Order: sequence, then structure tokens, then C-alpha cells
Amino acid sequence: MSQEDVLDAKFWNHLWKSNLTGWDIGKASPPITAYLDQYDNKDAAILIPGCGNAYEAEYMLENDFTNITLVDISEEAVLRLKKKFKGINQIDILHKDFFKHKGTYDLIVEQTFFSALPPKVRSSYAQQVASLLKKGGRLVGVLFDQEFDQEGPPFGGLKEDYRIIFEPYFTIYKMERCYNSIPPRAGGEAFINLIKK
Repeated sequence: MSQEDVLDAKFWNHLWKSNLTGWDIGKASPPITAYLDQYDNKDAAILIPGCGNAYEAEYMLENDFTNITLVDISEEAVLRLKKKFKGINQIDILHKDFFKHKGTYDLIVEQTFFSALPPKVRSSYAQQVASLLKKGGRLVGVLFDQEFDQEGPPFGGLKEDYRIIFEPYFTIYKMERCYNSIPPRAGGEAFINLIKK
């Protein structure tokens, strides 16, 4: 498998259809829910790229958020989401390549998407996120703060590397080791809260 394969919709569709979704933790990520619990703007335009099963979107619905957009490159993932959220007007589900997406958001939530991308496209990710956020908008979520022995996905990395990627576009309000990761990821995740310059 090459890094190009990882950027291909067929690759992700195959994983979904084969139920090879090892990144799925079965619930919303605790560091993200803790952030959402203190995020007051329930009408904020929120994007979750590479959203998978979108547990964070479920959590947002339960907590009265009204304007959520989900984007995934896998047709199978999107079909499942459309069943899951059928008739729910607060959620817009898009089957598309995040890097071609256009829109304007107050908040972008990062959960496992960045780590699914080959390191060579991470600067493009940072640039695309910045282009989608309003000035002062935030990128909030969880990144791995560890290197992996095997070729990804997931692809690991360290906070020091991430700073170089994000600092051209964002003020780094917070980038620190998570204190509330799920047990299998304890000590290996960083929480980010980045503000678009």
C-alpha cells in the first residue's frame, strides 16, 4: 500500500465495506466532548472532516448544536451516516474530498482524520482548514502525539512537528498532552485548540 492509496476513495470504501475500522472508538472522543461542553455558541457552523461514524455529531445533537456539516470521502461511510441521521435537519452530510470542499465555519473538529493523511499532505490540510474557517475560527480536536513503527494509516507525529505545520495559519492557543484520552490511547494524544489568524 502506498501513501497515494490512502488518499483514494476506493481504499476507504474497501475498509468500510470490510468493517476494518480500527480507528473507531465507538463513542465521541472525551477530549472533544469536554471542549464542546464549554462551547456556548449552539448555532455555530461546525465541520467534521473525515467524520467516519460521527459520534461527535451525535454528541452535538444531544447538546443542542444546530448547524453541523459532515464530510467523508467514503461512499459507504456516507450511506451509513445518511441512515443514521435521516430526517435530522441540523446535520448536512457530504460525500466529497475534504480538500475540494468549500464553505465557511466557526469551528472544525479534528478526530482521527489528520492521522489518516500521509504526512506529505499535512501542510495542505492546515491550509485547507484555515481557508474554511472564519477569522478567529478554531480547529479543535485530537492528534496522535507519538510515532508509530508500522506504516500508516494511522500516521503518527509529535507536537513539535505539528507546530511547524500549523503556525503559518493559526495562533496556537493550546497544544498539549491529553489528560482525558480513552485508556488505549492514554499518553499518546495531544489536544489542539488553534485559532485562525
